[in-house]
Amino acid sequence: MNKAFLRLVAEDIQHRFDKDISDIAVVFNNKRPITYLKKHLVDVYQQAIWSPQFYTIQEFLSLSSSKIQASTISQFFYLYEIHNGMLAQEGLEPETLEEFYPIAEIILSDFSQLDYDLVNISHIFLELSDNTEIELAFQHFTPEQQSFIRQFWQSFSIQGHTSVQKRFLRLWRRLPRLYQAFKERMHSEGQTNYPTIYRDLADAKAENNNFVDQFKQVLFVGFNALNNAEAKLFKQWQEQEKAIFYFDADAHYLDDKLQEAGLFIRRNIYQSGLTNAFGDVPNILGNRRDDVHVYQSLGKISETKLLYDLLLKNQDDSKTSAILLADEGLLVPLLQSLPFTDVNITTGYPLIQSPIYGLLDLWMNVQILISQQNKEKIPYQLLETYLTHPMSKVAKQQRQLIQSESAEKQLFEIDVKDIDVSRSILPHFFRKLPKAEQVIPSLITIVDNLLLSLAENDRIRQIESNLLMETKKVLNQLLLGFSNLGQLSIGFQIGLIRKALSPISSAIEGNPLKGLQIMGLLESRCLNFDQVYILGANEGILPKTSNSPTFLPNNLRKAYGLPILENQDALSAYLFYRHFQYSSDINLFYNAVVNESSSGEESRFIKQLEFETNFNFVKYTQQQPLQFPTQPQELIISKDGEIWNKLYSSFIKNGKRISASAFTSYLQSPLQFFLKYVADIKEPPSISQEFEMNKLGTVIHETMEELLTPLKAANDFVSTEWLKDKLEIAEQVVLKQIGNEYLSSFNAIEDLNSLQRIMHKIATEYVKMYLQYDIDQYQAIRIVELENTEDYILDFPISINGKIETVSLYGIIDRVDEVLTYDGQTKLRIVDYKTGSDTVSFRNMDVVFAANTENKALVQTLFYAFVYEQVSGLKDLEPHLYVARRMREDGTLFRNNNGSLVLSDQTLSEQKEAFVAFLRSTLEELFDQNVPFKHNPSATVYPSDPFTLFYKYSVKESAVEDE
Repeated sequence: MNKAFLRLVAEDIQHRFDKDISDIAVVFNNKRPITYLKKHLVDVYQQAIWSPQFYTIQEFLSLSSSKIQASTISQFFYLYEIHNGMLAQEGLEPETLEEFYPIAEIILSDFSQLDYDLVNISHIFLELSDNTEIELAFQHFTPEQQSFIRQFWQSFSIQGHTSVQKRFLRLWRRLPRLYQAFKERMHSEGQTNYPTIYRDLADAKAENNNFVDQFKQVLFVGFNALNNAEAKLFKQWQEQEKAIFYFDADAHYLDDKLQEAGLFIRRNIYQSGLTNAFGDVPNILGNRRDDVHVYQSLGKISETKLLYDLLLKNQDDSKTSAILLADEGLLVPLLQSLPFTDVNITTGYPLIQSPIYGLLDLWMNVQILISQQNKEKIPYQLLETYLTHPMSKVAKQQRQLIQSESAEKQLFEIDVKDIDVSRSILPHFFRKLPKAEQVIPSLITIVDNLLLSLAENDRIRQIESNLLMETKKVLNQLLLGFSNLGQLSIGFQIGLIRKALSPISSAIEGNPLKGLQIMGLLESRCLNFDQVYILGANEGILPKTSNSPTFLPNNLRKAYGLPILENQDALSAYLFYRHFQYSSDINLFYNAVVNESSSGEESRFIKQLEFETNFNFVKYTQQQPLQFPTQPQELIISKDGEIWNKLYSSFIKNGKRISASAFTSYLQSPLQFFLKYVADIKEPPSISQEFEMNKLGTVIHETMEELLTPLKAANDFVSTEWLKDKLEIAEQVVLKQIGNEYLSSFNAIEDLNSLQRIMHKIATEYVKMYLQYDIDQYQAIRIVELENTEDYILDFPISINGKIETVSLYGIIDRVDEVLTYDGQTKLRIVDYKTGSDTVSFRNMDVVFAANTENKALVQTLFYAFVYEQVSGLKDLEPHLYVARRMREDGTLFRNNNGSLVLSDQTLSEQKEAFVAFLRSTLEELFDQNVPFKHNPSATVYPSDPFTLFYKYSVKESAVEDE
């Protein structure tokens, strides 16, 4: 590999100055190359010497001023106050902070650009009305420049400006005064900024115009795109024999005027007249024939996954390596994909992608609700986010207590006064702000507590501490700015805080001379590596297809020589090409998927190099073939080993009960039965904002039991007229039962949340419907049994492995009653309440008594009847199903679809016998070791089923078979 650029600089420094370098200044565009040049100087000199003084260009030029650098936030507030003052003078309404913030960012950026390029402020914002004025005002401009200015003003010369044009022109006229007042304000505060320093120096108005005299020589290393101020100063210092320039270039793009990569260095040398200390540059690119590896990936994240494998294969500690991010949005997925941790990351890790911002943003969301909107309750999701956040460190016991209580009460809204997170890093996280002025102080306290937490746990990580310190610095600046603005609303402050925090990022520092280096392309200036991996080498990203927002239209930028999109292309081309001069192993990655954020094409720079040079571009395409397994990957549980031991010991030896719902669960899906009743997998407690039918059913059952319990004490029939009084109190009893279900006490409907009110309405209507049905259909009623959960357990003999064993059947009896019809008949009934879509009709009994039965309700009711009759000794119970949705139309007796078969009298007796045979055969299948637990692919799977994932392949297999 050719010698690194900074190695050549170090050798030239030794040749020119020998050991006399202590009073030399070395100036770079950024800090990163300083460490590398120091290392090369050590390698070249091979002895201890006094080091030269190193600066970035901004640090170097700042030596001309003693003023303090104004922060970005401070500049914004100065601009905001001045601008609103001007609006007041014009009789216009003031801008709000949030409205002005994005405008201020553009204005400050434009002011900076105009300063850097020494543009006359009053000149560029001059308002012109005709071509004659343009020719007079800009007679020193070229015809082409004058043409650009005419094109700009032509759009405003049409009669009748639009409202947008009028607003723009008002701002345009205001900008020169705003610029002047802004500079005066900074001066009065004893502050400055870099653009002001540049202009003052170039105009010879700095505090210390001759600051360079303190150095014997100033070496400017690796500069490329110079603004007009830099070009003027560099030329001046070169003429004074104070400056030496080291340009990192290659003849391939420098000598060819059509090569955009050499645009700026050609300007520096041929237009500005700066001399390259290296003299003529070599043609390295034109003479290389190395392989360049280009990887086409199927998605942005896939680029980092491909890189993972390549890094493992290419790892060589004897070589320097760097990952360059053309798309810096790939930093986070890259960090998650690195195969080793010995890395140094200069690219800033953004605050908004960190857990820190997640916690701060959560606090701001909470305060908007409870302090700005005066809400007494917050959504449970906000509390859950805090409980599970890695930096809140809520004590495990306290977290589990809150989660379990909230799940039991189904509190999808939490009363703020009831939230107790005292055993966490931020015990006052959900406390309402006493006043709006406490927004930023409270956030600063949160930041301090997080820093303290990291220190106490003896695990301060550099990135977290850096982000927290930068956040605190910005918050303090905002606090100072807010102090002069009077009363501000909480939401107003939070909106601006979010904008101010969004640009914060932190470098993840490691050893810059060892291990894998990660940086953006711009940060790689002057640096060379043996192995280079460039991520995001897509057209539209390399180069970018858009510039930053500006109030300076493109035509005016061209007229005044300000940076335009073509300049960005030239800079990107240079940053990309220069790595081909030095690196021996170059790997490029791009996303081939076409979507709204990706062209799906490799960068045109790759195609240009492929066409213009002798590099051998070896291209790879990520392959992800679809695989179709020959056998479905179905979950099947064999009844052997521990599985059989658990099944047999639980239900046979230890007498674990089989309920009607467990039985129908097996009919629907043997795999579901295994998961629920053998493996004992329980669904974790959760908060649901969807209506829960199981809770509705419980409320209805409990309400009916309370209303009918007084009848149980009566030994004889009671007129159903007695039930009419219960209709009057049904609503209140339902309210009480909802409170019991959610472990709360409700005194009025107003105490319920929205879903509970829906539940109350439905449950009340269902209960009244059940009661009214009994009043309408029967003359009198006698209650035999109500909601008995203890007494109805039956030992049922079945054959297991040729041996008679017994299983314990368990029936929860909703209601057994005896009714007197209006025609004088009496009936002994077993009643089951249903709140879902169950039905009393069926096609035929063969379909009912079958796996995956279409009428679980009938099977369950016959199950209850069988257990009750066997335990109680009563016979001839009629199974009745109270389905509120259909009972008025269909009645409560089971019948087939055409009504020819009704489960009563002799027919019922026959079907009960058939059911017992079906029950026995099914249970014997359950305990047949040759029949595994597997899902029935034709079974209906409800969205609320927590085991859906276990059925996945069975259901898919079924879909294929159905086709």
